Amino acid sequence: MQPVALHRQPIHAKPGGTRRHPGRTTPQEDRESVYQDRTLTCRDCSEEFTFSSGEQAFFASKGLLNDPQRCPSCRAVAKRARTNGGPREFHAAICGSCGGQAMVPFAPRNDRPVYCSSCFDKVRAGTITAHATV
Repeated sequence: MQPVALHRQPIHAKPGGTRRHPGRTTPQEDRESVYQDRTLTCRDCSEEFTFSSGEQAFFASKGLLNDPQRCPSCRAVAKRARTNGGPREFHAAICGSCGGQAMVPFAPRNDRPVYCSSCFDKVRAGTITAHATV
């Protein structure tokens, strides 16, 4: 009886140093193959941009459900405006607990109480109860 020679497929190196068998895909490639590149329109500049399958897989891995609304360059401009942009806009409000003036970084609404910083700390710590304004 002659020994049977087993023919093995060579293992090929992928760019980036990872090795894989021909015809097999990595789990990341499997996830990305579910997505196809899509063309979206930027809400700021109205230019079209590509939402690649890799970006879609990344968004899904982070739990992001919505498509990007801005192209990469407008997204970068908006991010810089948020992080380096001038001072935040503050609004005056009446504290729902002590009645004093409170300066808050959001526009107060009538359906929720607003607290000054000291009363907010007390509400958060549970030493006073939050008042529901309706």
